[in-house]
Amino acid sequence: MNSMQSLRIIVAGQIAQYPLGGVTWFYLQYLLGLQRLGCEVYYFEDTGQWPYNPTADGLTKDPSFNVEYLAGVMLRFGLENKWAYCFPRQSEWFGLSQKERKAVIGSADLLLNISGALEPPEDYRKVYRLAFIDTDPVFTQVKLARGQTDFRKLVDAHDVHFSYGECLSDAVPATGHRWLPTRAPIVLSEWNPSAPHRDVFTTVMNWTSYNSVTFQGNTFGQKDVEFKRFLDLPRMVAPTILELAIGSGKNERTPYDLLVHKGWRLVDPAQVCPDLDSFRTYTESSKAEWSVAKNGYVVGQSGWFSERSARYLAAGRPVVVQDTGFSSVLPVGEGILPFKTIEESVAAVREVEENYGRHAKAARSIAEEYFDSEKVLRRLVEEALTSNR
Repeated sequence: MNSMQSLRIIVAGQIAQYPLGGVTWFYLQYLLGLQRLGCEVYYFEDTGQWPYNPTADGLTKDPSFNVEYLAGVMLRFGLENKWAYCFPRQSEWFGLSQKERKAVIGSADLLLNISGALEPPEDYRKVYRLAFIDTDPVFTQVKLARGQTDFRKLVDAHDVHFSYGECLSDAVPATGHRWLPTRAPIVLSEWNPSAPHRDVFTTVMNWTSYNSVTFQGNTFGQKDVEFKRFLDLPRMVAPTILELAIGSGKNERTPYDLLVHKGWRLVDPAQVCPDLDSFRTYTESSKAEWSVAKNGYVVGQSGWFSERSARYLAAGRPVVVQDTGFSSVLPVGEGILPFKTIEESVAAVREVEENYGRHAKAARSIAEEYFDSEKVLRRLVEEALTSNR
C-alpha cells in the first residue's frame, strides 16, 4: 500500500451547512489529523441541502455567510486552496474550480463520507475507494432495515463501511453490510489539559435531533427520552453544579422552565460556544462532562462514544456519561465513568469530585491511547484501502 505521505484523500462533511463550533471541530479533526499524517487532504461539501445560518436563525437561500465561514476555517488551518462547497441552487460551486474539482476526484485514493454528508456519492465514483462513516449507529442500521430505499442506495454506493457502533448488539438489525469499527479522531495538540477550569460539570446538547424510529416493535428515541429519567440529579449531587449548554428541540420543545426548576443551570450555546475558539474554551473551562446519550444508543448498546466526550477527555476533563456498551472497547472507572441509573450517576459524580486529579489524569491518558487522530486515522485509512466489502 502507498505510504500515507503519497495519499490524496477527500473528506466530505457539513462545516458550511452548520457553521457552529462543535460541528466544525467534528469534521476538522479528520482534516487536521490526515494532514498531520502527511496526506494531501481536500474538503468537499456537496450535501444537496440549504445551509443553516445561525445569524438568521434558520435555513437560508443566500450562502454568503456560510461560504465566508468555511473559507475562513480553511484559511486558518492551511487548506485555503483545498476546499469546494456546492450551494444547491443550480449547483453553484465555491472554492475549487470545476477543472480543479474534476482533477482531484479523478486522482484521489480515498473519499471519507462522514455521517453520509455527501448526498450524491455516485458522482464521485472515479475516486479509487469510497468509505461511508456511520456516526449515528443504531439509527443508521434501523433506517436500512426499514427499507428506506434512497438511504440504502446512498450507503450501498460505497466500497467500505465504518461505524462508531464499535460493538453493535443483537438489538441492532442486520443490514447486509460489514460494519468496521472506528471512533472519533482527536488532534490532541488542539486541546489543553492545563487550562484553568470552573467548578462546574457541563455538556453541550440538543433536547431532540429528529423523530424516534420504530422497528419490529422496538422504539429508538432521542436524548429527551433518557434525560427525563435524570431530572432530579442536581438536587441529589448538590452542591455540585450541573450546567447544560442546550439548544431548542427540533421535534419537541425543550422544557426550560422544568429544567431550571429541577436545579439545572442552563446556558445558550449560541452565546457560550458558537464558534471554534469559544467551543474549545467552554470544553476546557469545564471541570468534567455529565451527559445522557440518545435513547437509541442506549437501547442498541452499540458501543457508541461521543466525539464531544472524546474532546473533553483530550482536555483532561473526566466524563460521566450514560452507558451505551462502550466499556467493551474503552477503559472505564477512571476518566470515563459510565452510568445506567440515577443512583450510579450520583455515585460517579461524587467519585469525580472526591478524586478529581486522578480522574483528570486518566481522562487525558485515555484520549492519548484511544482517540489520538494519528492512531485512529491511520487504521481507518489502511482498512478503507484494503478491506473487501
